Amino acid sequence: MKQILRRLWSEENGQDIAEYAVMLAVILVIVVGTIRLIGSNANNVFSSVASSIQ
Repeated sequence: MKQILRRLWSEENGQDIAEYAVMLAVILVIVVGTIRLIGSNANNVFSSVASSIQ
């Protein structure tokens, strides 16, 4: 395992992979945050509509 990490650290291909992994992590954080925000707002809207119908 240590050899693999050293080889990835020293090669440029490994650095590219690490950069893509960081970009993917940032994008996932943004997407998850957006989904949670939209989900919360959608829940409020549906609750409001349901209470106005009753």
